[in-house]
Amino acid sequence: MQFEETIEVDPSVLEKPENEDYTSSGYDTSTKSLTSSYNEYIVENGRRYHSYYGTEKYLMPTDEKEQERLDLQHAIFRLVWNDKLHEAPLTEPHRILDIGTGTGIWAIEMAEKYPMAEVIGTDISPIQPCWVPPNCRFEIDDAMQDWTFRDNFFDFIHARTFSSGVSDWEHLISEMKRCTVPGGYVELCEQSLVTDCDDGTMKPDHGIKVFTEHMRDAMRKMGRPWPDLAFLKNLLENAGFEGVTAAVAKEPMGPWAKDPRLKRVGSMSLLNGETAFESYGMALFTRILGMDVEKARKICENGLLAARNKNYHVYDPSIRVYGRKPI
Repeated sequence: MQFEETIEVDPSVLEKPENEDYTSSGYDTSTKSLTSSYNEYIVENGRRYHSYYGTEKYLMPTDEKEQERLDLQHAIFRLVWNDKLHEAPLTEPHRILDIGTGTGIWAIEMAEKYPMAEVIGTDISPIQPCWVPPNCRFEIDDAMQDWTFRDNFFDFIHARTFSSGVSDWEHLISEMKRCTVPGGYVELCEQSLVTDCDDGTMKPDHGIKVFTEHMRDAMRKMGRPWPDLAFLKNLLENAGFEGVTAAVAKEPMGPWAKDPRLKRVGSMSLLNGETAFESYGMALFTRILGMDVEKARKICENGLLAARNKNYHVYDPSIRVYGRKPI
């Protein structure tokens, strides 16, 4: 094969001694900095945590066990919300953004639901699959920094169970609004982290109640108080969104509900709890509250034992709030 042009050699390379290699002469040819910079992890209490952006940026595991749990949690959300991926009244969106996309399953299903749209999912951890619909892609990004997306770009911006990683809600909502097209929607979906009960079977020392109270204490200590419905509504309204609408759905823990759909939700939530208590609690309790590993693990185990007890009829309210950017 003949090439018309030859590659010119850098004169500085020719000036080096013959026995000197690239490393010793100051050239780093390793690809480690490129391939592993976003794959920095620590192993703690038998679980793998992402650490590239700092150990307090995201306090939940990112290992395979957690990825399976996240996909199960997505299935629970779909069932809780009557198979609706969102509440905002979308018609034909052209660009959709999913903040804190996790395994990317919501973004993938949105790409399938809206084939006319470009769907982007962002997360600080690269755990998303490679095989995705052609109109879906993922980017590594810290949503708490200034966004690189241009103004008035997305028709719909979505964030689900993202609150544990939010250090500045006003900044986050400001960036969401800036990047949403006039007339586009922003939607937040969170679990209330307030264990509730309608029939008085939950006592003050109920394992799940104690677990969630410790979680709330840890989040307050980090300066990230857990948001409730009123907080999320006020966020969007104060940011200038119009038609702010909120919806609440109950997520039973355990198959104790009479309604077939809620019974299935409870069964799946109980299965999710097999790893959820550990995922949510261990890093928060040990790193933030300063508990020893044994005490933290005991609180997580008591939460799971309470979830398995058929005499307790508790649930966790799930919240969706959306608003429209003024035209």
